[in-house]
Amino acid sequence: MSISLKAGQAGFTLLEMLVVLVIMGLLAGLVGPQLLSRVDTSKVSAASTQSRMLKTSLETMRLDVGRFPTKEEGLELLNNPPKDERLARRWHGPYLSEDVPLDPWGNPYVYAPENDSAIVLYSLGADGKPGGEGTNADVGILPKTQAQP
Repeated sequence: MSISLKAGQAGFTLLEMLVVLVIMGLLAGLVGPQLLSRVDTSKVSAASTQSRMLKTSLETMRLDVGRFPTKEEGLELLNNPPKDERLARRWHGPYLSEDVPLDPWGNPYVYAPENDSAIVLYSLGADGKPGGEGTNADVGILPKTQAQP
């Protein structure tokens, strides 16, 4: 099946098509990076919010059990009762409606109790490594020596 134009019918020339493609490419080049930077910024915000929500769940569990999870027990104690029978009787979880979430970049959150009343709970950022700047910076409830500005 072929489509042919009869005399007097209009169509696009190759030059017009190329001009439109160049304009679309320029727009994508200008708008694309702006959209991607917004995605990175929203991931930082999501990591901060998730770490605060996890902290709230940990504090609720602490009220029931009497302590934060140890570093070895980790965040999994929010959904699984402790092995210690005495603590298991006071555990009224699960404290999360779903599994412990990964950070927005797909990495587990760093968790450690600092003492009986404080914890460290943060994401390593986009690069998955300690420290960093911008979207690579650690975000959440950081150790006192690494506190956010």
